Amino acid sequence: MAGQKILVIDDSKVIRVRVREMLPQGNFEVLEAKDGEEGLKLIRQARPNLIMLDFLLPKVSGWEVYQKVQAHPELSKIPLVIMSGREEEVMEKIPKPFEKHFFAFIAKPFEKKQLTEAIKSAMVLAKKKPVPEAAAAPSSEAGTADIQAMTLKMAKMQAEIDALKKQMSQVIAIIKQKLK
Repeated sequence: MAGQKILVIDDSKVIRVRVREMLPQGNFEVLEAKDGEEGLKLIRQARPNLIMLDFLLPKVSGWEVYQKVQAHPELSKIPLVIMSGREEEVMEKIPKPFEKHFFAFIAKPFEKKQLTEAIKSAMVLAKKKPVPEAAAAPSSEAGTADIQAMTLKMAKMQAEIDALKKQMSQVIAIIKQKLK
């Protein structure tokens, strides 16, 4: 992996420095972004070999960064590790298993072994990811991006529906208890 670029997008300098320190010295060029806006610019300019993305970011959220990366055929091939101290917030937007979305997840705080495993997993998952149709047929690029965006929206809506169903069943249970 010598010469590999890893982009760490996190608003916490502590996390960015910690990731840098955990990686083997000299093997990686670690790029850092403190918010989603800066992260998107670096993704487009530097074309990193791996992206480590915090889900809760200022300016442009990690969710928005994820959507923009996934909607772009070239960028969506980059291995991705999503980091968060609040896995439930990630699951509100992207349902488990995360592997079916072709990214690795790592819960903060994490140790060196967990980081290494997440990076390896992200690399494997990226290789398994189907090649977007837009890469094979440039004329359909806009259509494929639209389909990917709609698929992401549908996943989000399904997660919201599931949450509403759960809330509704809780409300019904409370009403039944009150009626007894």
